[in-house]
Amino acid sequence: MQQRYTQVFAVPEFRAVFAAHALSLLGVIVSEIALSVLVYDLTASPLLSALTFALGFLPYVVGGTLLAGLADRFPARRVLVVCDLVCAACVAGMVAPGAHIGVLLALRCALALVSPVFQGTRMATLADILGDGDLFVLGRSLLRIVSQSALLVGYGLGGLLLTVVSPRHALLITVATFLASAALLRLGTRPRPARGGSGGALVGDSLRGARQVLADRRTRVLLLLFWVPPMFAVVPEALAAPYAAALGTGSTGLGLLMCALPVGTVAGELYAGSRLSPTARERVALPLVSLALLPYLGYALHPGLPLSLLLLLVSGAGSAYTLGLDQWFVAAVPEELRGRAMTLLTAGLMTLQGVGMALAGVAAEFAGARVTVAGAGVLGTVCCVLLAGAARRTSARTPGERRTTAGRAPGDRKARRG
Repeated sequence: MQQRYTQVFAVPEFRAVFAAHALSLLGVIVSEIALSVLVYDLTASPLLSALTFALGFLPYVVGGTLLAGLADRFPARRVLVVCDLVCAACVAGMVAPGAHIGVLLALRCALALVSPVFQGTRMATLADILGDGDLFVLGRSLLRIVSQSALLVGYGLGGLLLTVVSPRHALLITVATFLASAALLRLGTRPRPARGGSGGALVGDSLRGARQVLADRRTRVLLLLFWVPPMFAVVPEALAAPYAAALGTGSTGLGLLMCALPVGTVAGELYAGSRLSPTARERVALPLVSLALLPYLGYALHPGLPLSLLLLLVSGAGSAYTLGLDQWFVAAVPEELRGRAMTLLTAGLMTLQGVGMALAGVAAEFAGARVTVAGAGVLGTVCCVLLAGAARRTSARTPGERRTTAGRAPGDRKARRG
């Protein structure tokens, strides 16, 4: 039977996770803006101000690989609550009077180190709360929709907040959002035992888990399908400012260009989640991932602002392929490795998006924004088609080779030892 988003919200624990996600995300967005402004006020350096944003990407790969073992070796609720408390402590440290610029940037790095562990553990917890079937897919979709919506309104609200309060006071507000998220997770979700972990050194356990996750060809291909398309998809956003300048549309055009892709993504997720059956979502996943970047080729036709926005909206809607990938991924990963696998997925996704933005900037220096976006469409489509073919070849597994209890309801899962 096809599930609906309303059925996901009917699960009390998910409502707590959803609200905590929104609060935690609000804290991250406001802290990014406030810290960037604070660093600029202290240094008058555009480079250091921009570096505070870059530091949100760079440590992900470190935290996602060296600390991933935390997601499975300790009870998930404890990991989530501690991560929120660490984030609150880091932001509180930024507010301390006389904090040196080096301390501010180090605390920003610490936030980014914790983020992949938090996000990976939360993704794995969704499977505990919602089961491994369609409710999990829709729950993941709702969290992504919140994240994309935050891109539309979060930075605007953060900027508006800074017209009313100082950057340090804005940071204090984010401390409250992280603490509220921790309270929701502590009081709104029930305790569950740890999934696994060797009990040895954390770094060694994390690296062993990463090797175990990557040892399976099916899982490797699915991870690449999660990572590679977004690496190319961020190119128009990374180059929105120079492209808007070339079009002569000013700040209004820039804002519209930045919003178009998230709007398309939210629309695609909502349609696929509410209108398509689980079977249909899996059936269209590979065709969609193969076609999602094709609209970028339209940039080669020198489009004006309206057509550029339409191309981005269509491309964003194509990202609905992720609902099919979610089901395949949770079915491909052993339950005892699920937290580490989700953490690795998150770390790779954020890292490669940062790499994609950086490479887009380099390419645009030589070829210009329009040619770079069109080139990303060509190269990205080729990579996606190849990965879709690999995913199709690895999908033919016998029932005995299926490594998890996909589709089992939460109450049917046998208790695990902590």
